[in-house]
Amino acid sequence: MARPGTVIGWKLDRAERASLLERFPPAYAEVVADHVTLAVKPGAERPAPVRAVIVGRADDGDGVECYVVTIDGTADRPDGSTYHITWSLGPGRTARESNDVLKAQGWQELDHPVPVPVAPARF
Repeated sequence: MARPGTVIGWKLDRAERASLLERFPPAYAEVVADHVTLAVKPGAERPAPVRAVIVGRADDGDGVECYVVTIDGTADRPDGSTYHITWSLGPGRTARESNDVLKAQGWQELDHPVPVPVAPARF
């Protein structure tokens, strides 16, 4: 796990989080639904504001659920992985595993993309 303050990305708007959780009920008991990671960069400045849209979903059926997000029109993160929000986790699973699930099995596109308010952050 990255040390606090070493990750940059975008936090979900707290006022919108509850309605998003109603729209997309978590599959697993531990609800995360917190942020989209850009990079792990100790000391890096917060990224610029962006337009984020939830466009897809992945679930390994064994405790890792995430939603794929486009950032200014792309789901491709600069490091070669996929922008996403870890949505929920089962026992013993970690948010970092969303990257593995997306890489191993891909994701399913949503019928209707959903804009999601996010704010630049370091966490």
